[in-house]
Amino acid sequence: MAERITLSGIGVHSGSPVSITFHPAEAGTGIVFQRFDGEELLGEYRAVSSEVGNTDLCTVLGTNPARMVATVEHVMAAFYAAGIDNVVVEVHGAEMPIMDGSSAAFVEAIEQVGIRQLGAKRRYIRVVKPVRIESGQSWAEFLPYEGTRFDVEIDFETPLIGRQRWEGDLTLSTFRDELSRARTFGFMRDVERLWAAGFALGSSLENSVVISDDDTVINIEGLRYGHDEFVRHKTLDAVGDLAMAGAQFIGCYRSYRGGHKLNANALKALLNDRSAYEVVESASARPRAGARDFIAINAPEFAPWSA
Repeated sequence: MAERITLSGIGVHSGSPVSITFHPAEAGTGIVFQRFDGEELLGEYRAVSSEVGNTDLCTVLGTNPARMVATVEHVMAAFYAAGIDNVVVEVHGAEMPIMDGSSAAFVEAIEQVGIRQLGAKRRYIRVVKPVRIESGQSWAEFLPYEGTRFDVEIDFETPLIGRQRWEGDLTLSTFRDELSRARTFGFMRDVERLWAAGFALGSSLENSVVISDDDTVINIEGLRYGHDEFVRHKTLDAVGDLAMAGAQFIGCYRSYRGGHKLNANALKALLNDRSAYEVVESASARPRAGARDFIAINAPEFAPWSA
């Protein structure tokens, strides 16, 4: 990023005020989240798979509730789509501000301050053979592909959602226009259960699409992308969750009835199979490039995505 910028809001789960500041960082820094209490640094986490903790309702960095940073997926999706590799996120609170329930505010913030191109070559993870995991009726897989593609399908029993699919190559313009404004969603029947468990305390019609017991959208303004805003948000989440690779990836990610946990486990399965990917490098500063533009390199012992 070219300049620092601060955003404020509330945490969707805590319901508490939170502010975050994006600080420009030098090449090799990676994406780093720093949680503060006043001036005291409580925890610092690199946005990589090995730092991911709980993934039940959102993606969390760290495992200590007093130090962890929650709900990072919408911010990470914006970083990934914009091709931002190096930034320090200063967090005053336990989680990212939910804003309107999408990534739109984060994309707008990035575009407001601009992106500073750094001199270092960018490294990518290129998928070279299929990797698949299954969990009950759900599954996810990485496939070789000359580009970065997402193919996400959901299947809900409620007729309002039903079976939906979004697929496309990921570029900043595609993310901005087709995914970034898709909001998180939930069902009224789950609200009391979540509240009792201490979650969704900041959820409201201003930051969530809420589905009533009679299978209708309660929000007065309706849906932003028509009936398939739901699968678009699931795709947005997948972009943010896979950004935890610690590097851009070249390949196709497909999932069926997925979520944060499935995304995280699929990414771990890929990174744990060293024969399934190779590390490649390009001098290009473009956020996205074709697979033929790269040359394979030997990854350093402490790669960005390693523990």
